[in-house]
Amino acid sequence: MKIYYGAETKKALENFPISGLKPHPTYISSIVNIKKAAAKVNNNLKILEDKKALAIIKTCDEILSGKFADQFVVDPYQAGAGTSHNMNINEVIANRAGEISRQIIHPNDHVNMSQSTNDVIPAAIRITCLFLLPSLLKSLKLLKSSFDKKSKQFSRIIKPGRTHLQDALPITLGQEFTAYSKAIKIDMERINQAAGNLFKIGIGGTGVGTGINTHPDYHKMMVKELKNLTKFPLKSSGNLIESMQNTADFLHLSSMLRILAQSLIRIGNDLRLLSSGPSTGLAEIILPEVQKGSSIMPGKVNPSIIEMMTMVCFQVIGFDQAILQASIAGQLELNVMLPLIAFNLIEQIRLLTNTVEVLNKKCIADIAVDKKMCRYWFERSSGIAAILNPFLGYDKITGIVKYALKYNLSIREVIINRGYLDKKTVDKIFHPRNLTRPNIY
Repeated sequence: MKIYYGAETKKALENFPISGLKPHPTYISSIVNIKKAAAKVNNNLKILEDKKALAIIKTCDEILSGKFADQFVVDPYQAGAGTSHNMNINEVIANRAGEISRQIIHPNDHVNMSQSTNDVIPAAIRITCLFLLPSLLKSLKLLKSSFDKKSKQFSRIIKPGRTHLQDALPITLGQEFTAYSKAIKIDMERINQAAGNLFKIGIGGTGVGTGINTHPDYHKMMVKELKNLTKFPLKSSGNLIESMQNTADFLHLSSMLRILAQSLIRIGNDLRLLSSGPSTGLAEIILPEVQKGSSIMPGKVNPSIIEMMTMVCFQVIGFDQAILQASIAGQLELNVMLPLIAFNLIEQIRLLTNTVEVLNKKCIADIAVDKKMCRYWFERSSGIAAILNPFLGYDKITGIVKYALKYNLSIREVIINRGYLDKKTVDKIFHPRNLTRPNIY
């Protein structure tokens, strides 16, 4: 294998043999797009000669087409700011462009012209997230659609509600799934809102945000060129110094991903409870079997997909905490913790995208209901007694509930047998259409 990277990359490999991980391909392509844009802009500004610019641009196009992927080798855990990432890409482009042009092309003087690691990496993180987020949002849209389908499918399945893990007023299984759909919809809106902040880029700030070593028109032209290359509605951040110091936009997005993770965990916990059993739990729903549940207990079926999803979401929450700490650690003109922020934010999006897709396909889309168990628990629930409050009063209903529990009777039986209300009235009150919607007219 021919090696295209150079001395700075080799130093990074020697200094940071930490995780064995490599940068995400989309992160690489985002930085390469910046290098391509810079070559075009610097050439248009007459500060980078044609032959060198064309060779750099051609090399960038080769990388963007998938070539030289094995040349980007720097560990995510590296020296601050992302200099090793930046130089790895500069060196590969310089050496390959030198082959094409048969000229010496310098990684700093030519490929990195008008740039600094300090403005390249924040811009690259923004562009990377903008490229990755549509896949996550697509998987969430499909998950929401599955919840919607289940809510319609289960719309007439009446069952006991539960609060504090105790019997509560009735609800339909469809209503529960409608709430899950709405939660995912709101989380998608939060993510989209956070993503909107990523369109503001500070490329051209160079070392400290003042734009030193760049042409006065460079920043404006770079924003326009990157907008053309990425097809995103990019715009100037308005203050290039702030763009370099402040990682709040990354933290904001990470926080929204953390909220999505907690939503998924919460919904998953519900589904595990509702499917518990099958003989000693609630067993109101049936999760699809994806593997044997035990190496010792034959026939056991576990909520395996939800368990996997929960572990991933715990990891996403951990990544968010790391991004928070890294954001706090910014000092003066630069936050040097950018490599950690980049890696964790990209991993959050990547893991959630894959996990939501698997959760939907292998679990939610094929959930079934056990109608008999839903009816069984509904008829035994003491929570249903609350619908009688307007007719008999809270204190009297309390006595009825205690009596029903003591003698293992249904609330309905006690009301009729003890003459509190006649059967016709009870039938009207307990009609399914009146149990899960406002009923005071």
